[in-house]
Amino acid sequence: MAAHPVDEKLPALKMATSGLQHVAAMYAGVVAPPLIVGAAIGLSATDLTFLTGACLFTAGLATFLQTLGFWKIGARLPFVNGVTFAGVAPMTAIVASTEDKSDALPVIFGAVIVAGLLGFLAAPVFCKAVRFFPPVVTGSVITLIGVSLLPVAFGWAQGPDPRADDYGSTTYLTLAGVTLLIVLLLRRFTRGFVKQIAVLLGLIAGTLIAIPFGVTDFSPVGEADVVGFPTPFHFGAPQFQLAAILSLCVVMVVSMTESTADMLALGEIVERPADERTIAAGLRADTLGSAISPLFNGFMCSAFAQNIGLVAMTRIRSRYVVATGGGFLVLMGLCPMAASLIAVVPRPVLGGAGVVLFGSVAASGIQTLVRAGLDKDNNVLIVAVSLAVGIIPITAPEFYHAFPETAKIVLDSGISTGCVTAVVLNLLFNHLGRGREAQDVTHPMEAGEEIAAVH
Repeated sequence: MAAHPVDEKLPALKMATSGLQHVAAMYAGVVAPPLIVGAAIGLSATDLTFLTGACLFTAGLATFLQTLGFWKIGARLPFVNGVTFAGVAPMTAIVASTEDKSDALPVIFGAVIVAGLLGFLAAPVFCKAVRFFPPVVTGSVITLIGVSLLPVAFGWAQGPDPRADDYGSTTYLTLAGVTLLIVLLLRRFTRGFVKQIAVLLGLIAGTLIAIPFGVTDFSPVGEADVVGFPTPFHFGAPQFQLAAILSLCVVMVVSMTESTADMLALGEIVERPADERTIAAGLRADTLGSAISPLFNGFMCSAFAQNIGLVAMTRIRSRYVVATGGGFLVLMGLCPMAASLIAVVPRPVLGGAGVVLFGSVAASGIQTLVRAGLDKDNNVLIVAVSLAVGIIPITAPEFYHAFPETAKIVLDSGISTGCVTAVVLNLLFNHLGRGREAQDVTHPMEAGEEIAAVH
């Protein structure tokens, strides 16, 4: 009996290039949090490089846990794990509230360790929420994941620095557009392996095209060390402060919610639906990876939604491909010069490729919604309201400005708020008071009573 595509081991060259494509897709997302937090602390260039390398190294370890797994740990799906962006705001808040900035990272690391261990213990209970994720919920959440990621691609397309005068210049936008066009042409007019690595080829071509415009910066390669290791507790032993721990425990809940949605999304895409057991194992990998990460000076880890788009687009579903990408991340953490090669790719070029990647996630969500029974009045309302709530942080970033900072950690995540809304509405409309069956509609605003009269 042939192995499921998720468990298929591809030829070495295909495995390596496809794995590298996953790294290219998520690299910016991994290095952004340490750069932001490190800048808030005021780390030197050397320490900032060290912190970034450590986050790449720990992302690789967490990816191994998720893809290869052991015992009851790891979803064993093609999942890339890395530093969650949900923790950036509370971590910078911890930095701001710490008088001695040299204590900021030890306080953050201590809080991440506790949050990770508590999340690990809670995984078997948390996974039972899968029963509340029918297609109408998962489709809404998957669509929100893609829509929430698209602004990241648009930001990349405008340039590396929002404060710069040339941010959003025609040069940057043209480079993004050309990269997008190259990826589309490769997907349309090539076949086989070349078609599958179209994003990677688009990134390489876009980087080369950017050289004459002075956008490609090779200086990081010359300045980087050849060998480096993230020495355990380089910034000091972990410190445990209650306020910081509570803050990052909230982030852990948000991260576990998003990871659950991501696992459900990827399960649909690779045609191996994620059940309670798979989700519990995946959450254990997320939380254990987070608990181990501070040992090597890394932050909280979670599944990376942008790589789901890459799986959906390339149809390469092997978890061993993603594990190979995890190996590249570990090597980058051990070899700063290798990590700097990915850093050479200009942000606008990443933005052009990101439009395809993140848009593919949203398209996968729409495909799931097609099977969700949108001819039912109840389901149309669930999708309509959950999508509306989920895009609030995107369309109105200051909408929740009057709420406490702890609440904003959750509310500013459109994926989490949209997910909770979809689950609650599904319970309300499709489970509670089941005497009133959902009715067929031709328009979401059509009155239920009138439909009942027709039937």
